[in-house]
Amino acid sequence: MSDVRIDVQRDSAEVTGALREDVRAGLSAQEKWLPSKWFYDARGSELFERITTLPEYYPTRAERDVLRVHAPDIVAASGARTVVELGSGSGEKTRLLLDAFTTSGRLEVFVPLDVSESALAESAGALAADYPGLAVHGVVADFTGALDSLPGASPRLVAFLGGTIGNFLPAERAKFLSSVRSVLGAGEWLLLGTDLVKDPDTLVLAYDDAAGVTAEFNRNVLLVLNSRLGANFDPEAFDHVARWDARHERIEMRLRARHELRVDVPGAELAVTFAAGEELRTEVSAKFRPDGVRAELADAGFTLRHWWTDPRHRFGVSLAVAHE
Repeated sequence: MSDVRIDVQRDSAEVTGALREDVRAGLSAQEKWLPSKWFYDARGSELFERITTLPEYYPTRAERDVLRVHAPDIVAASGARTVVELGSGSGEKTRLLLDAFTTSGRLEVFVPLDVSESALAESAGALAADYPGLAVHGVVADFTGALDSLPGASPRLVAFLGGTIGNFLPAERAKFLSSVRSVLGAGEWLLLGTDLVKDPDTLVLAYDDAAGVTAEFNRNVLLVLNSRLGANFDPEAFDHVARWDARHERIEMRLRARHELRVDVPGAELAVTFAAGEELRTEVSAKFRPDGVRAELADAGFTLRHWWTDPRHRFGVSLAVAHE
């Protein structure tokens, strides 16, 4: 088995503290919101893996199609000795990259970064077993925070896949991309997955599947608040809502209160009231156009070198180099 190392940059107390601050800000707002990163406790990660296999959820399959065809091109263009994956999850798509990189003989270390320690430990162990000779250096951290301690020899390739970049609002996206650029030297690489604008029916179904798995995933954020902050949310008091915002070209997931209710969140020293029909926004998922991706990368200090899509043009994968 390969060498495996796991660095924990955020312990449980720090995670709870960050959640507390987000809950105070989001649930006290006139239009209530929560960051989507709080979906991902162990149960949330498991539910999301189920979502990626659903017939309605095309992004994972479409991105996998791109990586299956173009992983050798990514290796040839980047010549990376270190691959860092932000929000690595189970690492299934990563294997398509690792297959190509390990064949090239240049890759020295794979650095998966994820907020879920349990998911990271499981995937890191499995990857180390399957790729003997490859060092796996996992990092338990929030990729929206500081990235300045990313390990590995240059040139590095940072992979941010799955369309997760769409979970940021535009100003947050700009800040995030600039933070990635700030830790990379000129000539290092960013591999970015972006879900593309398409017909609204296809988009909404991807976030409101017939089996109700996404609805369960959405409500799971309330269970996270119950577990970590002692809240008394009843998830069944909320309906799952997914809608297309044509103006901002994004999907929004929300939880809609079925009736008037009050929720106590002692861990945040907060009492929250919901009117019947009031909504709590739990996720935004922006959809992109190629020119927009190019422009946002350029603004952050990257030059787009390669752009690939699946045969149906549903999902884009871009390879961009950090410039001087």
